[in-house]
Amino acid sequence: MVSKFERNKDTVQELTESAATHVGRIAMIITGCVRDVTREIGDLITDGFEMREASRRARTDEARRRSDDLPEDED
Repeated sequence: MVSKFERNKDTVQELTESAATHVGRIAMIITGCVRDVTREIGDLITDGFEMREASRRARTDEARRRSDDLPEDED
C-alpha cells in the first residue's frame, strides 16, 4: 500500500512535470512570436530603405532628363 506521503510526492512530481512542459511550450510560442515580429519589422524597414532609394533614383533621373531637355546655348 502506498503511503499518503508517497501519493503526495507523486502528485507534486506530476504537477511539476506538467507545469514544466506547459511553460516550455509557452516559451516556444513566445520565442516564435518574437522572431516573427522581429522579421516583419526588419522587412518593413527594408521596404522603407528601398522606397527611399527608388525615390532618390527617380529624382536623379528627372533632373538628368530636364537637363537633357534644355536647349543648348548657341555661340
